[in-house]
Amino acid sequence: MNKEYDVAVVGGGVVGCAIARELSRYQLKVVVLEKESDVARGTSGKNSGVVHTGFNVPKGSVKARLNVLGASMFEGVCTDLNVPFKRVGKLVVALAAAEAPDLEKLKTIGDANGVPSLEIIDSKEVKRMEPNINGYAALHVPTAAIICPFRLTIALAESAVANGADILLEAEVKGISGKLGAFKIKTSRGTVQAKLVVNSAGLYADHIAKLAGVQRYKIYPVRGEYVIIDKARSDLITRMVYPVPPKGGSGLGVHLTPTIDGNILIGPSAAYVRSKTSDGTTGAMSRQLVKEARELLPGLNPRDVITSYAGLRPKTVPSTVGGFNDFTIEEVPELPGMMHLVGIESPGLTAAPAIAMDIAKWVGTHLPLRGNSEFHPQRKVHIPFNELEPEQQAELVDSDPDYGQIVCRCESITRKEILDAIHNPLGAQTLGAIKYRSRATMGRCQGGFCGPRIEEILEKEMGVQPTDMSLKGDGSWLFVGSTKGLRG
Repeated sequence: MNKEYDVAVVGGGVVGCAIARELSRYQLKVVVLEKESDVARGTSGKNSGVVHTGFNVPKGSVKARLNVLGASMFEGVCTDLNVPFKRVGKLVVALAAAEAPDLEKLKTIGDANGVPSLEIIDSKEVKRMEPNINGYAALHVPTAAIICPFRLTIALAESAVANGADILLEAEVKGISGKLGAFKIKTSRGTVQAKLVVNSAGLYADHIAKLAGVQRYKIYPVRGEYVIIDKARSDLITRMVYPVPPKGGSGLGVHLTPTIDGNILIGPSAAYVRSKTSDGTTGAMSRQLVKEARELLPGLNPRDVITSYAGLRPKTVPSTVGGFNDFTIEEVPELPGMMHLVGIESPGLTAAPAIAMDIAKWVGTHLPLRGNSEFHPQRKVHIPFNELEPEQQAELVDSDPDYGQIVCRCESITRKEILDAIHNPLGAQTLGAIKYRSRATMGRCQGGFCGPRIEEILEKEMGVQPTDMSLKGDGSWLFVGSTKGLRG
């Protein structure tokens, strides 16, 4: 591979994919270089899926501007991409009178940033809105929303590809040389040439910058663990419930977030770690998360937990300092033609559409931006089988028998939906890629029932050998060989 592009975007997270889609509006040759086996494999696929309104980011900061603008764009973007979007609202809860002044401070920041309809409510109103929640008072944020972060990132990527962009998976960047108008990017899949480079590598943004000779950045990974509550307990809350943010902390505290698909997330924790691959979970932290969540939600039962996961945030402030820095979005004087996005942690997902617009404007300072007359903003997708009326389901089964076979019992995912996930536009065929596109393996049994059936489909229908099947790419193999059974 030795292709030439106008713009190379390093990193297939939500920001990188949003940038690729935005640039596909123009007559530009664009490529996304992603080192993993699929998009959204890093921070973007491991967050709470919250569309933040901007009431807790400093006025006048880059974060505040992009947060508020991005939030205003989100519903329209999700509508175009056919990605679920729910404006469920949020309560930031003070457990005691001593925390009430913090609610006033948050409201003052939110008002200054232009967040609409903020109000402080008392304990009676908290109980009326969320009967299962304990609290002295709360800041009510009615415009806060939720989405599915990995589904959004995949949709942005697929839309970019449909409009002419290339997305190269398992293309780890090994070196960057050259200058404005003539960059050479060495990857694990060959060399790419580009006139401009966008460093949107998240946790590895400092590493990518150093490959290009820019030494000024340092990322400090912070691990955030979550537990997932069974969707059978979705009635516990109807909106997001946050505590008052801890002072000087690395996050916003352990919060309760309903998901698009009916589960509840508890988390995240916040712990500085040395390695950018240290995304494991621990039983001790899972128990701690449930314990802290029960201060807000006493009716939560530890038996309601079905699994846990962890993500890593790309912080630019060391543990000795704590707190938050502003986003860094800059083209440095020592290397014109390369834009660096560094420290894009929360509210990075919310800000992604706005960041993409800013990057498009920057590209326009170096290259002509001529509109792509064939750009199509809408992305067509099938409504999930389990959300259809019985008559519609029957029609689909009549038209294609694969709709009549349930592969994932917990989530009611059909064989046809598994096949559609395998034949995705990005070409990703790991078990994780199928999971993120279909929701198979996400239920109570966590793949105990459907996992072997998906593997059988991959082998018999797609010709994938068992020893080539992986959870999330190279190194995560599902099988190492075969065994021979004894016959009586």
